[in-house]
Amino acid sequence: MRLNTLKPKAGSKRRRVRVGRGIGCGLGKTAGRGHKGQKSRAGGFHKVGFEGGQMPLQRRLPKHGFRSRLGKVTAEVRLDELARLDVDTIDLAALKKANIVSRSTRRAKIIASGELKKAVKIQNLGLTKNARAAIESLGGMVVEGKGK
Repeated sequence: MRLNTLKPKAGSKRRRVRVGRGIGCGLGKTAGRGHKGQKSRAGGFHKVGFEGGQMPLQRRLPKHGFRSRLGKVTAEVRLDELARLDVDTIDLAALKKANIVSRSTRRAKIIASGELKKAVKIQNLGLTKNARAAIESLGGMVVEGKGK
């Protein structure tokens, strides 16, 4: 095999179709555009999704899902972040003071990520099942009030 003898396989390269070049080419006269109508004209364009005035599919289908407004004021706190605090009772004010959650946060939930090495008292914060088990296994305590 030599570079100067390389060529594509027979039949793999087809010539482009020259439309609108007379009756002999098979695509003369209307050039495959059919008769009349917007799509047969030069510059006949409509926007994507336009269905000729019929209500478009993206507007006919029901819309699902939403973004919770509570998500903006709710924070997740990991167990290893609690380990950095030097207080015995941990509540939302203590988390804000330590800059673990932002000042606009109104709710916080502790998730079981990382390790906690000391017993702490959790007050008015949400907990996952595994986080609660981790805190109580170290001798910690969870107090739930109305501010959860």
